[in-house]
Amino acid sequence: MRSVFISLGSFCAFCGVALGAFGAHHLKAALSPEALAIYQTGVTYQMWHSLGLIGIGLMQNLMPESRQLKWAGWLMFCGVLLFSGSLYILSLIQLRWIGMITPFGGICFLIAWLLLCFSAYTKKTTSRYR
Repeated sequence: MRSVFISLGSFCAFCGVALGAFGAHHLKAALSPEALAIYQTGVTYQMWHSLGLIGIGLMQNLMPESRQLKWAGWLMFCGVLLFSGSLYILSLIQLRWIGMITPFGGICFLIAWLLLCFSAYTKKTTSRYR
């Protein structure tokens, strides 16, 4: 079964590795320690939520009709774009007002994780494994 969230999660993880390497090798001398820490926070959250997206995609194989999982996936992806994206912009070009977007990404992450929890808890299964 094809999963958009496994694809998105894998692509986000690829980009996270690339951005992390870029930060470690090319931005270390160009950014202040504070800006580099902000950048690394974006990479860290992107990587964790890439794994979350892959997990959502795998769960969809068990629950293909789950609306909660679909919402969780899209909210998690939007969280990566808003949260990590805003931190990258904030650290690289110091647009301070862009920091107002970051909490919206964090809210997307929180809701996505709650939806994932809810969908796993309420899953009806015929399997002997629970």
